[in-house]
Amino acid sequence: MNAKALICDNNRRFTLEDVAVPDPGPDRIVVRTSYSGVSIGTEFALIRNKISWGPFPLCTGYMGTGIVEAVGSDVSGFQVGDRVYYRGNQALAFPDGRAISSVCGTHCSRVVTTVGGTHGVALLPAAASMETASAFVMPAVGLYGTDMADPRMGQTVLVHGVGLIGLGVVAACTHRGCRVIAVDVNPRCLDMARELGADHLIDAAKQDVRSETMKLAPEGADVVFEATGLPACLDAAIALCRPCGTFVWQGNYGAAPISLNFLQAHGKRLKMVFPCDDGLQDCRRAVIKNMASGALKWEKTITHRIAFDEAPALFERIEKDDKSIIGAVIRWS
Repeated sequence: MNAKALICDNNRRFTLEDVAVPDPGPDRIVVRTSYSGVSIGTEFALIRNKISWGPFPLCTGYMGTGIVEAVGSDVSGFQVGDRVYYRGNQALAFPDGRAISSVCGTHCSRVVTTVGGTHGVALLPAAASMETASAFVMPAVGLYGTDMADPRMGQTVLVHGVGLIGLGVVAACTHRGCRVIAVDVNPRCLDMARELGADHLIDAAKQDVRSETMKLAPEGADVVFEATGLPACLDAAIALCRPCGTFVWQGNYGAAPISLNFLQAHGKRLKMVFPCDDGLQDCRRAVIKNMASGALKWEKTITHRIAFDEAPALFERIEKDDKSIIGAVIRWS
C-alpha cells in the first residue's frame, strides 16, 4: 500500500516522502491516520543519536489516532470505520525497496498495526478528541511514573522539568491531591503547569531552585520527579528530596553511562524509582478517559497544530531548538 511519511536522514534533513506500507495480513489492521502526536524529547533523542532504535533513514513518531480502513480475517472487536488510537507502525520502505527504520513510524498517512499486546491499537471513546488524543503517550508516561512512586494526598511533590512528560506528572499528582511544585526554565511550560494544577512555580532561569524549594518544603520534597532527561540535572534534583524521600528517574537519560553523587543520595536514604514506557494499556486507557471527560485538559499543552505538508518545516524548527514549540500534532486527513 502507498502512503506519505515524514522521513529524517542521517544529516537531520526532514522530507515528506512516498513510502510503501506492507499489507496487513490476517492478524493486523490498516488505519488511515487522522493525527500523529510529536514527542520532541524521545523523537529528537533518536534523530540526534542520543538513543538508537534503528539505522537512518528514520520515520519517527509513536502515537496517533485514525480511522480503521481494513481488518484482518483473524481480528475481532474492530470494524472498518472505527476510531482508534495506537503506538506504532509496521516496517516501511521506499517504493524502490530501500528500507526505512520505523521508530515507531506513526508520522505516516497509513498505519499497519496489531490488535492487543503491549503496544497494539485500541478503540477511541466517542467523546475523545482525535486531535488531543493523538498526544496520549506523554501524559500516560507521567501517570505511570506517578503510579510507581505513589505520592499520597497532601504530600509535597516537585517536578523538575515540565516539558510534556513533566506536565503529565503535574496533572497526575494534582489528581491525587498532592501539593505540586513545578520547576523549569521555560515560562510558557510553567504557565501550562499552573493550568494543569501546579501550586507553586519556580523559574530556574531566574530563581535559585534549592532556596525556593526550601522555603516551601524546609526538609525537601517528599517526591522529586526528575523529568528533564539531562544527566547534568540529576545531582541538583536529588538535593531537593527530603531524607527518606523518593526520587523518580522520569526522564530518558540516553544510552551513555551516567554518574551521580552517591553519598548525597545514600545519606538521605532515598528510594529511587525507574519508570519505563507509558504503563501500557491501563495507563493509556486512563489518560484517554480523562481527556474525554475533561478531567485532563491536555489540549492546553498543544502549541502547534499543523498539516502534514508542514511537518518538515516544523521539525527543522525543533532541530534548531525553537523553544516556542512545546506540544505539536500533525493532521494527516
